[in-house]
Amino acid sequence: MIEEIADSFFRVEIPLPKNPLRSLNSYVIKSQDRHLIIDTGFDLPECFDAMKEGLKRLDVRLEESDFFITHMHSDHAGLVTRLITDTSRVYFNKTDAAVLTNLNVQKELNSFIRMSGLTDDVVDAMIRIRSRFRYNINAWINKVIFVKAGDMLQAGDYTFRCIETPGHTMGHTCLYEPDRKILISGDHILYDITPNITCWTDSENRLKEYIASLDRVYDMDVDLVLPGHRSVFTDFKGRITELKRHHEKRASDVAFILEDGPQNVAQVAAKMKWEIKCESWESFPVAQKWFATGEAMAHLRYLEEEGTVAVKRSNGSLLFDLADR
Repeated sequence: MIEEIADSFFRVEIPLPKNPLRSLNSYVIKSQDRHLIIDTGFDLPECFDAMKEGLKRLDVRLEESDFFITHMHSDHAGLVTRLITDTSRVYFNKTDAAVLTNLNVQKELNSFIRMSGLTDDVVDAMIRIRSRFRYNINAWINKVIFVKAGDMLQAGDYTFRCIETPGHTMGHTCLYEPDRKILISGDHILYDITPNITCWTDSENRLKEYIASLDRVYDMDVDLVLPGHRSVFTDFKGRITELKRHHEKRASDVAFILEDGPQNVAQVAAKMKWEIKCESWESFPVAQKWFATGEAMAHLRYLEEEGTVAVKRSNGSLLFDLADR
């Protein structure tokens, strides 16, 4: 599906096969000089075919196109590997690029996952799944122009300002067009679903960063939000308020769960409420267990830093409990 957002500004829906997100919103801005493609899809044939068909219908040639990637996740960045040409430039943030090119980060992640309380078979399966969606950033890292907060990016008649919004990833970056009052929000602010805020180290506080990023953009003058998935929307401030309340409620639920005593991350995740049609935690698909456990960890770290929750290591696991016990 192709939707015209504004003059020479289009949304191209890219299918995400066998993924609960269903599709990615890729945004294409046409120009007589250089076209700009914002986010791309997985490095999969279905995504590639949909992108090729969309660009063909828009009369956009890849040789005349550059790319802006909001963050490192493979449903947004993976397809760049197939789409770039010798003349392409890729605008990307340095924080996420550093994560993708640092092999030690991957080792640290896998080690920490095994302390979450997820069973070995789930962890091993998820590592295999993630390896299938890992993409070759080395194919385009030498074409990257690193962007930071405040940088301006011209695309046709549109002038965007880069807005750093860490949380969903630590380098997540939105684009804001102040004259048109348009925010391309990536996965920072979604309307039909909540962005997945996960934490997979005991040194980060992803939820704290995310809430701070919501506060950072709240006062911006925005009439139209263009998210990475599902519906575009207009109630910018209202949605931010809803997202903050959602995480406040989640944090409160996690604290209540810990009233039963010390538990590892997976045990907490299993007792949280999730909008997924499964009869029990055991019947959750592997990927959904992964995301749920990562989100539980984000809320536990948030509560730990607030002083509500305490953590200790026990037999290779992290155990959380209420701090006042």
